[in-house]
Amino acid sequence: MKILNYPSAAAESAVARIVSRGLSFSKKDHAAVSRILADVRRRGDQALVAYTRRFDAPGFSARDLRVDPMEFRQAAAAADRGFTRALHRAATQIETFHRRQVRNSFISLERAGTMLGQLVRPVERVGVYVPGGQGGRTPLVSSVLMGAIPARVAGVAQIVMVTPPTADGRVNPHLLVAARKAGVDEVYKAGSAWAVAALAYGTETIPRVDVIVGPGNLYVTLAKKIVAGTVGIDIIAGPSEILVIADESADPEFIAADLLSQAEHDAMASAVLVTTRRELAQAVKAALGRQLAQLARAEIARESIRRFGAAIVVRDVAAAIDLANRMAPEHLELQLREPFAHLGAIRNAGAVFLGQYSPEPVGDYVAGPNHVLPTAGTARFASALSVDNFVKRTSLIHYSADAFRREAADILRLAEVEGLGAHANSIRVRLSRRRGGRRSTKESDQAVERGQ
Repeated sequence: MKILNYPSAAAESAVARIVSRGLSFSKKDHAAVSRILADVRRRGDQALVAYTRRFDAPGFSARDLRVDPMEFRQAAAAADRGFTRALHRAATQIETFHRRQVRNSFISLERAGTMLGQLVRPVERVGVYVPGGQGGRTPLVSSVLMGAIPARVAGVAQIVMVTPPTADGRVNPHLLVAARKAGVDEVYKAGSAWAVAALAYGTETIPRVDVIVGPGNLYVTLAKKIVAGTVGIDIIAGPSEILVIADESADPEFIAADLLSQAEHDAMASAVLVTTRRELAQAVKAALGRQLAQLARAEIARESIRRFGAAIVVRDVAAAIDLANRMAPEHLELQLREPFAHLGAIRNAGAVFLGQYSPEPVGDYVAGPNHVLPTAGTARFASALSVDNFVKRTSLIHYSADAFRREAADILRLAEVEGLGAHANSIRVRLSRRRGGRRSTKESDQAVERGQ
């Protein structure tokens, strides 16, 4: 890991490289994904089976697309007590947190003669994409919970999940147990861009949904970007990232472990330490070397640290926070003596972890807030996945005749400024009506001036 002073040209170059990585797509990739989407839209299940046979399970057939009840029962029987206990804790705490996000419909009668309001209604169908992870060997159980539970809390009528099958055409049993716990109604065996296409357009077996959420590889992310607008999506997510702000009170072993918790995701992940102490940066660098040697995914983590890792030394905590706000990281840890004293200065971050015993993995699994977070600097304007992603807000407007006449002059004037004569006429034709009679346009305008 490089140790850089800030401000400096080297630090600025590293920051620019880290923030800008990972959200660009080549023309070749865009063309390939577009072809897949069009193929699934045209051929439905036939295309899904062809892609799945080619990339995931050679013996796959259309009747294998939907996970049947027997496979769910076998998964439940195989789950050990420790896993089900942990799953229950995580699901309960995620649901409790997201229930606080629920918005209510409302009606306001504050202005005489008007009724204004908002209806909050859930979408009808949601699709949750869950990566298979090394042929099912690294099942992202937390992605099931984080995608499905907020949708269920929002009141979504049908939640379906798609995940690529293993080579023998099955789904990791941990994912199936998690799906049942999270309230998923159906699970389908399909992955990559063809799964996104099935959710966006529908096939003979997989229903079309209204919103697609969940992480995935480049093809999944690009497919979601292309179908956005046809369906709703959560975010266009880049590689994972963590930024740790630390002072002299921080433990270098803790920091190194937390940096590696993101670096192990993939070689494009970023792990950055911003500290007021060069001695701490050097101690963290040494701890990284020791801990890397113990990781099963050491090569991935090492490449991530080499390409997008850095320890940046700043003059004080205020400068560290200013840099963090510029970078707008997905995960921001405040490993400071008094982390809460600095929270008010944080403007841009997907999630903030305060204190030595609030490492990022706590948020990934059991804390409760959603771990689907904006990346690549988009925390400047984007937010975590929430119940809001699964509802629609419909405005309600009612005016009485008196309220209408009271505001008609202003409506007419604004319509005239915009040059929209039909808008103005919509107001005038109503003003011309008076107890079954009809006023001329001139009489209507005069009545408006008198407030009648």
